[in-house]
Order: sequence, then C-alpha cells, then structure tokens
Amino acid sequence: MSKESKPAGGPMRRGARIPRKPSNFKATLKRIFSYMEEDKWILLIVFLAILFSSGANIIGVSALQVVIDDFLHPMLLSGATELTGDFLLVIGALGLVYLIGVGSTYLFNRLMVGISTRTLFKIRVDLFKKMETLPIKVYDTTTHGNLMSLYTNDIDTLRQVLSNSITGFLNSLITVVGVFTVMIIFSWQLTIFVVLMIALMLVFVRFIGGRSARYFVKQQQELGRVNGYIEEMIEGQKVIKVFSRQDKVIEEFDELNEELRKNATTANVFANILMPIMVNLSYVNYALIAMVGGIFAINEVLTIGVVIAFLQFTRTLSQPINQISQQMNAVLTALAGAERVFNMLDQDPEFDEGHITMVPVELDEDGTMTEVDYRTGEFAWKDTEVSGAPKLTHVRGSVVFDGVTFGYEENETVLKNISLYAKPGQKIAFVGSTGAGKTTITNLINRFYDVPSGNITVDGIEINKIKKPDLRRSLAMVLQDTHMFTGTVMENIRYGRLDATDEEVIEAAKLANADSFIRHLEDGYETVLTSDASSLSQGQRQLLAIARAAVAQTPILILDEATSSIDTRTEKLIQKGMDRLMEGKTSFVIAHRLSTIQSAKAIMVLEQGEIIERGDHDQLIEEKGRYYELSAGLFELT
Repeated sequence: MSKESKPAGGPMRRGARIPRKPSNFKATLKRIFSYMEEDKWILLIVFLAILFSSGANIIGVSALQVVIDDFLHPMLLSGATELTGDFLLVIGALGLVYLIGVGSTYLFNRLMVGISTRTLFKIRVDLFKKMETLPIKVYDTTTHGNLMSLYTNDIDTLRQVLSNSITGFLNSLITVVGVFTVMIIFSWQLTIFVVLMIALMLVFVRFIGGRSARYFVKQQQELGRVNGYIEEMIEGQKVIKVFSRQDKVIEEFDELNEELRKNATTANVFANILMPIMVNLSYVNYALIAMVGGIFAINEVLTIGVVIAFLQFTRTLSQPINQISQQMNAVLTALAGAERVFNMLDQDPEFDEGHITMVPVELDEDGTMTEVDYRTGEFAWKDTEVSGAPKLTHVRGSVVFDGVTFGYEENETVLKNISLYAKPGQKIAFVGSTGAGKTTITNLINRFYDVPSGNITVDGIEINKIKKPDLRRSLAMVLQDTHMFTGTVMENIRYGRLDATDEEVIEAAKLANADSFIRHLEDGYETVLTSDASSLSQGQRQLLAIARAAVAQTPILILDEATSSIDTRTEKLIQKGMDRLMEGKTSFVIAHRLSTIQSAKAIMVLEQGEIIERGDHDQLIEEKGRYYELSAGLFELT
C-alpha cells in the first residue's frame, strides 16, 4: 500500500511496554467474570476450597494453644510421661485438618487452571473473530506489534492472574482476616502491638516502594529506547557497514545503555533494600511480642499456649500481607491488559448496509439470466430487497466515479472531485507522484473506505448497496506489498478461489509466467512456503500474487504497482501474460514504469488528489503536459 493509503496513527514506542492500571476496575473485572458464567458452580467450589485451605491453616495454628495449655503444660507440671488418648485424638484431628487443607489447596489450584484455560480460549476466539470484522482503517492506524501484544503480552498476563494470582490473593486475604480475628480473640493487647508494627512497615513500603516504582518506570522507558535502537541498528547493518559508522553507533548505544544502567541500578537498590527492612522489622515485631507476651504469661494475664500461638500467628500474618501487595500489582497489570483487549472487542465492526449480492447465472442465447447454484463463469447482481421475482443485473465490470471527494481524516482531503468511468473490459491506468491519490482510488472501489461525498457505481449500482463480501468477490487485487501464507505454492495461488482445481491453478501460474520457476522449486507446486515466502525473491512473490489474481477469474482487476519489484527482463516476459489476464476484464493499473501502461485505453494523471490529464498514451504525449514530462524523464514520479 502506498503512502497516501496509510493514515498516520499515534506514536508507538518500541520495546517494553510500561504496565498501567485499568481505567475502569469494576467494569473490566465484571466482564472477565462474564466469560466464567458457565463455570459459576466450579467457582463456588474454588471459593469454598480456598476457605477450607485458609481455615485449616488458622485452625492448625490455633490448636497450638489447646495442645500446650490442655496437654503439654499440665504434663510438664505433673511429670507425666505417657500420652493420653485425648491428646492422641487431638493430634489425629489436627493431622486431618492439615490433610483437608492440602487437599483443598490442590483442588482450587487444579480447578482454576481449567477455568482460566477455558476463559482465555473464549476471549481469544472472540478477539480473533472481532478482528476479522474490523475495517481496514483499524489496521492502517494501529501497528502490527500493538495488535500482536493483545494476544501475547495482555492475554498471557491475564492467564497468569486467572490461574494463580486471583486464588493467591483471595487465599491471602482470607488468611489475613481470619488470623487477625483470632489474634483479637486471643489478646487484643498484643494485637495492638502487631497493628502498630504493620503500620510502620506500610510507611516503609510506601516510602521505599514508591521510589523504586518511579525508577522502574524510567528503567522500562530506557529499556524501550535501547531495544528500539538495537532493532533499528540490526535492520540497518548494511548501511552502517557501507558508511563505516560502527564507532558512532557504538558510542550512541553506550549513552543509551548507560542511562538504562543508572535507572536500573537505582530501581533495584530501592527494591532490594525493601525486603531486608521488612524482614528485620518482622523480627523486631516478633521479639516485642515474645517479650510482652512473656510478661503477660508471668503475670497470668495470658497462658503460655496463647502466647506461643500468637507468636506463630505473627509469623503467619506477614507472609500473606506481602503476597497481597504483590498479587494486587499483578492483578492491576492484568486488568489493564484485559481492558485493552475489551477495547478492541468494543471496536465498531465494518459497516455494511448492502442488500445486493452476486450470484452465478446461466446465460441463454437471448441474454436471459437464470440463477444457478454452481459456477458458470457468469455472474449477476441480485437485489434481495425487491418484492416478487429477484432483479438480476449482469456483472460486466463497468465502474463510474462521480464527483468523489475523500480524505482519511476530516481535515485532510486526498481526492478532490474525482470523476471517471471504466467500460467493461477497459484498461484504466493511474500515474502520478507518491501521495497523489492513486491507491486511494482503488481502496474506494473495493470499499476499504466509504466515500463521504460523491458516488461510485459498479454496473450502474451504487457500491454502498452491494454487500461488501460480494463486491470484493467481483474483483481481484495484486498489491505492491505481496503477502504469502504458510502453506504450499498450490494453496497460496488457490487462495484467490478456493474451489479452483489443480489444473486451473497451474493454468493461472502459466498465465502469470510463474509456472517455470515454480517447477524448479524443490517440490514444485507442493513446496511449502513459510515466513511470508522469505525463500523466494520479491519478484517471484509478485508473480505468485498475479497468479492468485488470475485464478480468481473476476470481472474487475486492480494492479497496484504489481510489477514494481520485477526486473525489466521478467517484466517483458510477463507482459503478454498480464495482457491475457486483463483481457475481457475491467482493469485498474497503478505503475511507476510507464512502459507497463502504454496499452491502456485511458491514462489518468493525478496530482494532489486531482486528475490533471486524461487520454491514451499517444494523446498525452502530443499534449506535451505532465505525462510527457514523466515519459521523457523530465519529471520524477516520486
């Protein structure tokens, strides 16, 4: 696609993307859970299993008080050495509780893996289906990397959160609430000490963590710059070596890398000192609780069992608090990614108000058309909204532009009052400098974009009344930037018409003069192409694209710089094939090489979105205008 057909999108930073928070937390979370509607009973089981898992841990620690106060302490005072049946019963019950906790932990983790997999499967399916319905403008204004990050970065982050973080967050939250409740029951006095110490820890987390986060953001920004620079330099290695700019490149890289090192060092210094401070504060907290608890036990305010259980709860409390903080960051990052996915799902699909379809027909000798359900090579436009017998209009390929004005943006006009017509089987050529509007005209014919002003008709029918899939089935395109799919050569050519036989595919390849080089490939037509056919030259890929258009057998053909990457010798070899391909078809040809369009019935010379000259080759040469200047090399196309 040429320059004028690519509206400018927003600036995209290469490299790592900075995590952000979702703008609508509740709505995004609600929408994620809407995908789990079928698993709501399983989610209930997951929640109950988390309760059992957390409860088992809390009960197990609480049981220390019973074991110590009711059994071990009396045994020490009395000097008894035999274990009583009640003691063994309590130990057995305690073992059963922990066993239930282990089983519950396994259960909710296993169930959440299944739920997360099914949920992400549905989201991926919806996202891919949605993207197939979006208008071309979305792809013109959004980078491919940004679109791919929806499937990779955003959905993968959501997977980790659904399978691990959410359950971990709930488990930690329930544990904190449960432990804190039991601690208050055991001793509200000691709980005050714990609360004060937690408040002190949070102050340090806010102070140090805030500075760490600030420098981590800077680190991500610098990492993006470094990655972008590396990518650019790798792509430009030939230019760098030709002009011997290795030293300059290394110097610039060192400057960027040094900035990354500084920010990364500062960020990690703050991050690495946070955990030791938290650990040491927890030790201080533990020591204070032990000291105060010991005083309470000596004065018989609390029992020894309560103090020991409370100390264990103090240790138990710190871990889930840290986990909640970590999981919350992961959840917020995942929700931000999910919000990006849902924003794409909420994009308006390609608008299509058409009601006229294209159907195969049989042509009688008197010109009467009869609709059939098999391919005949003849087609008709069928108006589905006409009452009674459907109205059929023979598809011949006449195209008319009437006063078309268009711009990709409201304040930008690319085409200005364009009027032209192409009779069935006529070859129309467009020439002009880059950005003149040549490719934009072809984008409007196939309704990649709709015109706000003026009118375009095909066979006398306004194209906005024709269903887009049917309109596009009536034409074939060969673009300047070819694309080959992963598959065999045969499959890539057949992509133009999926019901084409092998013989028809081979005939199309011969028509495009691609048969010879295809047969010299390792497996001929069964050669598998990968990575956009990177093993083939650009010219060979364009020959395959021309063959793909040939096998489609459409009445309208669009060639957008179709021979731009083919050498002059190859161009001459395929010119006859191209003429055969265009025979009987309405053809629109965009070319920089004027030799490829000299046989056109009408040549349109565009400049700044207007047709400034029109006529055949001889007429335009005689006029000695812009086309003459282009032909004589007095004026450059670009």
